[in-house]
Amino acid sequence: MAGRRGKYSKVTPEMLLRAYSIGMFPMAESADDPEIFWVEPEIRGILPLDSFHVSKSLAKDVRRAPFEIRFDTAFDAVIAACGEATEVRPSTWINDTIRALYSTLHHFGHTHSVEAWDGDDLVGGLYGVSLGSAFFGESMFSRRTNASKICLVHLVERLRHKGFTLLDTQFTTEHLKTFGAIDIPKDDYAKLLDKAMDSPHLAF
Repeated sequence: MAGRRGKYSKVTPEMLLRAYSIGMFPMAESADDPEIFWVEPEIRGILPLDSFHVSKSLAKDVRRAPFEIRFDTAFDAVIAACGEATEVRPSTWINDTIRALYSTLHHFGHTHSVEAWDGDDLVGGLYGVSLGSAFFGESMFSRRTNASKICLVHLVERLRHKGFTLLDTQFTTEHLKTFGAIDIPKDDYAKLLDKAMDSPHLAF
């Protein structure tokens, strides 16, 4: 269950970062709705970095390196792909307001993308927000088998290397649970978040 605040059409990047720092994040009713609303889940999904699990088959695929993995070379293309309607996901919550806000934050060093490339083709990726020692995963997409999963593996490796302490997934899904994602109460999440916000902002 998630707490939800009223709709807003004018949100600044500073407001967005402040929201993340206190446990809220934005969503839209649909890609065509210019307004956003704030979500504050009572139960929060996180992916513990010290118990991240990769299946044997996926680990083998990662070692095979079917894609070139890049960081922050095509942020706008990644968020656009995450916002596309597909047969599996006919509707999306990523509207133009969200895309503009996160694109601005990218220039400030607070949003990042992990990208899977097959030659000149962007075939998978994910993006999220970094603040303090926390990374807030937002969305991912895949146009090739395991492309987004491989991006997630590389994200976790990078976060561990850089000293991040919290990987927030907002909610858990059966897909994320295979990697070790868990649900925790809002109060427990707040303690982890406070610790991450006490850290200097880490370079991604």
